[in-house]
Amino acid sequence: MTENMLVIDVGSGTQDILLYQPEKSIENCPKYIVPSQTQIVAAQIRKATAQRQGIFLHGHLMGGGACVLALKKHLAEGLKAYVTPQVALTFNDNLAYVEGMGVVLCEEAPEAVTPIWMGDIDTFALRQAIEAFGMEYPQKLAVAVQDHGYSVSESNRTLRFRLWEEFVMQGGDLCKLIFRQSIPEVYTRMKAIREIVPEAILTDTGTCALLGIMADPLVKPHLNKGILAVNIGNSHTLAAAIRGDRVYGIFEQHTSMFDLKSLTRFIQRFQSTELTNAEVFDQGGHGATLHPDMQLGWDFIAVTGPRRSLAKPLNWYEAAPYGDMMLTGCFGFLAGMGII
Repeated sequence: MTENMLVIDVGSGTQDILLYQPEKSIENCPKYIVPSQTQIVAAQIRKATAQRQGIFLHGHLMGGGACVLALKKHLAEGLKAYVTPQVALTFNDNLAYVEGMGVVLCEEAPEAVTPIWMGDIDTFALRQAIEAFGMEYPQKLAVAVQDHGYSVSESNRTLRFRLWEEFVMQGGDLCKLIFRQSIPEVYTRMKAIREIVPEAILTDTGTCALLGIMADPLVKPHLNKGILAVNIGNSHTLAAAIRGDRVYGIFEQHTSMFDLKSLTRFIQRFQSTELTNAEVFDQGGHGATLHPDMQLGWDFIAVTGPRRSLAKPLNWYEAAPYGDMMLTGCFGFLAGMGII
């Protein structure tokens, strides 16, 4: 029997957590929707800024977003920020660029400042939250993060989509993007989680979102003909053309760049196989890649994600596997591992 497992889908706004207990129906497994670590770190930086205190960021590489904006505002106030080289990769893969922001790289803070720990997974807080309700903290963890990949010289948007393109052209099997053992060297954010939890199973948030949509019982009958799976997240929107178990095409854009009209246009051009990588990238997105075998169609569209209301007027099917939209990624992770 599968043992208990903590499944965590780390987003830019929330971390969505499922304590999977195989002896229970999945609807009765404990769930948490709490602020993501980048939001927590950002709040700590803002507090130090308001108190006119310098900061020392230490720990691990993690996701950016809110914590990056908070750091930039802290520096703009003329306040000191000391950062370990490992953590500095959160802000840019090129450490010279990070130093150019005004950050001082060091292993230890040279003066009395506010220390702030960084990392996508806070195992101490997770254990407290679980044990507070009389439950046992599991030994197995599965964690999804959005990993752009590591490159000193290449744009992270370009690199992330080159990795997606390789995936699509090599057969588009999402389950192959779940890493139980070794993690490709390029995925430094995933590897940073292994520094915190050495035995963690890792994947990308986009991967588990798509697998979660595919796990919805009302979506499954349409997979043989083909579907468009759309995840409208707080920061990113990912859409994929999926037939059977194979992804034939994919595009990714920042959600803030979309309104109803532009989202509709992108989806229509994707359905007609006319959407180009340059079209998405030039508008601030990551890109688009379509396999030569991707044909016209893809009429059934399923949407999920915390910003899915953007597409409400389009009457797309709102996927919610096992009755919980916010846990779509967690359920997809379990489905991709063959557990549910």
